[in-house]
Amino acid sequence: MNLTERDSRHLWHPYTQHKTSKPPIAIIKGEGALLWDENNKEYIDAIASWWVNPFGHSNKFIADAIYKQLTTLEHVLFGGFTHEPAVVLAEKLIEILPKNQQKLFFSDNGSTAVEVAIKVALQFFYNKGEKRTTIIAFENAFHGDTFAAMAASGISCFTEAFQGMLIDVIRIPVPIKGQMQDSLNALAEAIQNNNCAGFIFEPLVQGAAGMVMYESVGLDKLIRICHENKVLTIADEVMTGFGKTGRTFATDYLNEKPDMMCLSKALTGGTIPMAITTFTQDVYDAFYDEDIYKALFHGHTFTANPTGCAAALASLSLLQTEEMQANIIRVNKSHLGFQKHIEHHPAVVTTRVLGVIFALEIKTESSESYYGSLRNKLYDFFIENGIILRPIGNIVYILPPYIITDDQLRKVYEVIEKALKTV
Repeated sequence: MNLTERDSRHLWHPYTQHKTSKPPIAIIKGEGALLWDENNKEYIDAIASWWVNPFGHSNKFIADAIYKQLTTLEHVLFGGFTHEPAVVLAEKLIEILPKNQQKLFFSDNGSTAVEVAIKVALQFFYNKGEKRTTIIAFENAFHGDTFAAMAASGISCFTEAFQGMLIDVIRIPVPIKGQMQDSLNALAEAIQNNNCAGFIFEPLVQGAAGMVMYESVGLDKLIRICHENKVLTIADEVMTGFGKTGRTFATDYLNEKPDMMCLSKALTGGTIPMAITTFTQDVYDAFYDEDIYKALFHGHTFTANPTGCAAALASLSLLQTEEMQANIIRVNKSHLGFQKHIEHHPAVVTTRVLGVIFALEIKTESSESYYGSLRNKLYDFFIENGIILRPIGNIVYILPPYIITDDQLRKVYEVIEKALKTV
């Protein structure tokens, strides 16, 4: 019995309807941008395994840091205790985060990082004696699968089963070209007519919505309106953080800085689950009180896990090397070249590029659902051709490890172009 057959006996996979889906592919090893299955078929991981792995699979530098930490201190509770990896990681992050970010709270993944931020936004006003119970979010946002994160998300196929059980969220248009004023007006109306505690957004790129991109000028205006009305702002940088947009954080493109930031995915280079939510001093101070019940009563068993912190420190070290920064620029230039080549293809509606992210929209006769037939045909075609890509409806995107080679990128582009003709 092979791995795939053994898997089917007991395992339940994410975002999977097991009755109709094909069996999962059993991966046995990885190196760089490549993965190999149990039949020794090679795949190019063109989405960095859900956007977490910028430095390549089986990265020895990160692995050595993890091993060294495991032989010293693998874990200790973070309630009432601390340790050097967490302290050093906080110091390193503060150096590269927007200057207004001063406090860090650890959790386990992107959803929990968002969950922490939303809870803090709501309790911030509760601690001050104000009742603010509404969160503002963009249409078609995706912030995670825990309850508050799911409530802030706007992709209905993920949330329909839980309508009526979620926190109050008002959705506003994304300030893409042509609807910036609509977005600004909707935000102003939401703040005026509701008890709004916070505004959460994916800065510059909405990942799960199909890599929808918008300009920093619109987001700056939205954040400014929030600041003028004392509404807390939350930048969900789970996907965009650590170089994906060409800068360390997407918020580095902004003049207005958020009150909170959510970090995960590439934080540990795709090795160990870890997340961090960061805050301004003002946000933290609302919880700093003689009254113990104004504390943030939230925690996770593996909060600030030392091994995860060691992985994150190694990951940050790699990101800041000249070689890795040059790789980000190289991938971006390669994407721009492919964009120029493919943007006038008769099957392509639009293309967009930011940093290492490339996306194209395929022309269809009718609207294509998130997990529709076109998406499934494209996914199967890419897998057959040794490329791991996960189309979103009729959107094909690339978000590769920064260390992907030029030859590997060319193969990804060639297979996408072939898919436009074949599928």
